Amino acid sequence: MDSIKNLEWRYAVKKFNSEKILPEDKIERLKQAFNLTATSYGLQPITLAVIHNKDLQNKLVQHSYGQQQVAQASHVLVICIQNNINEDYINRYFEQIRKVRGTSDDILNPFKDALMADFSKKEVHEIEQWSKNQAYLALGNLLTICALEKIDSCPMEGFIPSAYDDVLNLKESGLTSVLVLPVGYRADDDMFSEFKKVRKNIEESIIEIN
Repeated sequence: MDSIKNLEWRYAVKKFNSEKILPEDKIERLKQAFNLTATSYGLQPITLAVIHNKDLQNKLVQHSYGQQQVAQASHVLVICIQNNINEDYINRYFEQIRKVRGTSDDILNPFKDALMADFSKKEVHEIEQWSKNQAYLALGNLLTICALEKIDSCPMEGFIPSAYDDVLNLKESGLTSVLVLPVGYRADDDMFSEFKKVRKNIEESIIEIN
């Protein structure tokens, strides 16, 4: 597998083949990749909503500035952030560490106390921005996995989060949508698939420091 060639193959799909559906094993790989994404402190303040429902997808087009990829795609992935990173949330994280690794409280408590002290000083908008940063990490990871698995995708910021939250009942789960990623297979007549990538010369984007 040539990872660079696969990344060159990837592009932001403008038209999906609505008749082709991703097999379940591909969706499972995307779920696993999302869950394995690195996040700050390992807190994972993000959740992935996986939509495979044409009625819902069609409904979401009007909240996506008319972008038809949302309706055409096999599945639509919506990356969400947790609305409340509080002491309970942090405690659950450390309980999971204790369960998985068997780490003692003597080792965990200093880190836990430091995290709680840090987050207690943050304003709501600071925690929201921090959480959004983690969502972008997840998006980058998903885009790479899509390229490696030959899954077509189209990363989107162009949508109305509040409308998505309402349609998908995300508020009831304490979530806010941040990014949208339709996935599936490109249409044969999507002319953008033939366009050459436009990137800086690598000498312009890379600085070597020895």
